[in-house]
Amino acid sequence: MQGFNIKKIFIIIPVVFFCLTLMGCRGSKAPPQLGPPEVSVLTLSYETITLTTELPGRVSAYRIAEVRPQVSGIILKRFFTEGTDVRAGEVLYQIDPAPFQAALDNAKSALVKAEVSLPAIKQRYERYKELIVDKAVSQQEYDDASAAYKQAEAEVNYWKATVESASINLGYTKVTAPISGRIGKSNVTEGALVTANQTMAMATIQQLDPIYVDVTQSTVELMELKRRLEEGRLKHDGKNQDKVKLLLEDGTVYPLEGDLQFRDITVDPTTGSVILRAVFPNPQKILLPGMFVREVVKEGVNKQAILAPQQAVSRDTKGNPFTYVVTKENKVELRPLIVDKTIGNRWLVLSGLSPGEQVIMEGIQMVRPGSPVKVVPFKEGEEKTKAPEETQAKPSQKEK
Repeated sequence: MQGFNIKKIFIIIPVVFFCLTLMGCRGSKAPPQLGPPEVSVLTLSYETITLTTELPGRVSAYRIAEVRPQVSGIILKRFFTEGTDVRAGEVLYQIDPAPFQAALDNAKSALVKAEVSLPAIKQRYERYKELIVDKAVSQQEYDDASAAYKQAEAEVNYWKATVESASINLGYTKVTAPISGRIGKSNVTEGALVTANQTMAMATIQQLDPIYVDVTQSTVELMELKRRLEEGRLKHDGKNQDKVKLLLEDGTVYPLEGDLQFRDITVDPTTGSVILRAVFPNPQKILLPGMFVREVVKEGVNKQAILAPQQAVSRDTKGNPFTYVVTKENKVELRPLIVDKTIGNRWLVLSGLSPGEQVIMEGIQMVRPGSPVKVVPFKEGEEKTKAPEETQAKPSQKEK
């Protein structure tokens, strides 16, 4: 009886499976036919942007003064603290004034002596001048009186000049700051002997506010900029054209704007570049001489710029940029591009796209040139395609 049940089960299972399969086939429908793939597109339009260029450079002091002695002597005292700010006219060193004081006193005494003897010699000369008319004195006596008077007068003037010179030298024993700024380390100490106009500076003062930033720009970039302005592709930004920004070594933006002062007219033959100098306010002394920075210089304003998101731009095997656009017939078209530089997360397109055209942002993997597609608007919130107007990437040569 148990063997019979097992055989019966093996017969029923295939029959039931066949019936279920047959019922499923009768109840199923044919798969629906697929339509054109769906792509999200972004419609391009003209934009007004301010084009800038980042140029490397270094910070240099606005004014530099090397402090040197103008008289020779022994340093008695130093009055400043190294690394602090000093004012113009502030006493920095005291040179031993004793020999210069003695020279001044000696000159003053000689001047008094000369001035005391001058009136008597002058009276004798004037008396002889009257007597020579009546020939009461000889011509020789008159000439001797005249010469003596002129000599005494010259001696008085000589000692006056000597007194003034000695007074100036005595004043030079107080070595003062020629400019206001930050003073560095002292190269001499108390007791050191210094000589007038020595080659080694006693200390160096640098004015740090305002401060210069010197950057280099290649002549190739300079000529390209002139060409863009002449062709009308760029316009001057009026009064803001000479405003420049600064990026510090760590990439942070310097909070204060500077003013572009001039472009040098001499090309460095070793680098093929010219110097651009800008002046920046530096009240917090953040910028220090010798610091490496990058300066953001305005090229001009482009009022008809076409910007294509980097997400929509691809490159072929040769590295040439291209994008896919959707035509009015909702068909895909491959479009070669000529791009200039990156602006935020977008490419500045020089050729290949026009305002009103739709570039494919998503769904590129499912399309090919000439195939029909279903268009849906790209949601800009998913990717920020708008870059700040004056934030540019590093300058690059044209890519074709």
